Amino acid sequence: MSDIVEQSVPEIGRDGQWTPALWVAGVLSSLGFAATSAVTLLLPDVVPWGSTVLFASLCAGAAVLLLVLAASLAALPERVQQSLKAAGPWLVAIGVWLFLWELSTAKLGWLPKPFFSPPQGLLQVYIADGPRILICILYTLRLWGLGFFSGISAGYALGLGLGWSPRFNYWGMPLLKLIGPVPASAWIPVTFFFFPSTFHASIFIVALSCGIPVAILTTSGVGAINRAYYDVARTLGAKSWYQITHIAVPGSLPHVFVGLFMGLYYSFAVLVVAEMLGAKYGLGWYIQFQTAYSGYANVYATLIIMAAICAGLVKLLFLVRGRLLGWQAGFIS
Repeated sequence: MSDIVEQSVPEIGRDGQWTPALWVAGVLSSLGFAATSAVTLLLPDVVPWGSTVLFASLCAGAAVLLLVLAASLAALPERVQQSLKAAGPWLVAIGVWLFLWELSTAKLGWLPKPFFSPPQGLLQVYIADGPRILICILYTLRLWGLGFFSGISAGYALGLGLGWSPRFNYWGMPLLKLIGPVPASAWIPVTFFFFPSTFHASIFIVALSCGIPVAILTTSGVGAINRAYYDVARTLGAKSWYQITHIAVPGSLPHVFVGLFMGLYYSFAVLVVAEMLGAKYGLGWYIQFQTAYSGYANVYATLIIMAAICAGLVKLLFLVRGRLLGWQAGFIS
């Protein structure tokens, strides 16, 4: 299927070269979005939903845009052409998915309310409850940012110490192995005693979830560095601090970024739990609040937001990794 949708109908240009005249994946995806728009407008809803016309209009607009792109692919820059071809199978899949989703929920009722919501139901959530969701996003980003960056900072410093000092490793690594497998949420009763407020306790839960993998992977990265580098540095008169900053730190970065990716996912996984500790706003709090009142459309809409934020942060982390580890091009993926 992916081989078919990535193809394009060729034509011979003035230079005698074959150039794409029609982007097949764009046409197929345009048909998927057009079918979704038609079904949304023409078939009656089993249960009334808001934003039906708006959702149909958005799908129709996407269908027209994709059709225009499919017809004018050859006129676009080469980089844009490659990006569109790479995204082609996903665009086709999204069009088909929206069509089946709309049909099975709003039109046929195979997936009934309130447990399932059609696409326009999620769109209605963003329109009707958008201001409160925006406030929750800001609160969640504040909690996550404080917890994540404090956690990875402490975890990285701990990992450097464990990887550099054999004596510190002797005492610290068994404790880290003891604490590491314990879920961060299991420390909630302890946090109530040691922290002055539930907000600080929530920060600790998030920090612990991401700090442990960073510490373990940093220790592994420092330990994996060839000892010959240290021997050469000592022979040339380098002190310990120079060896740490110029050998241990850059040499451990590939392992550190693996820990950062793991910590990023773990921190988002515990956000819902962390915001149980007396939070008044936040995406995790919003999910719990709506679940209690069977507002599952709001829950699904919030989960999509959390997934989008996490995916954006992962992309940003990939860009940072590519910038910092450019000197290792060809050795890491």
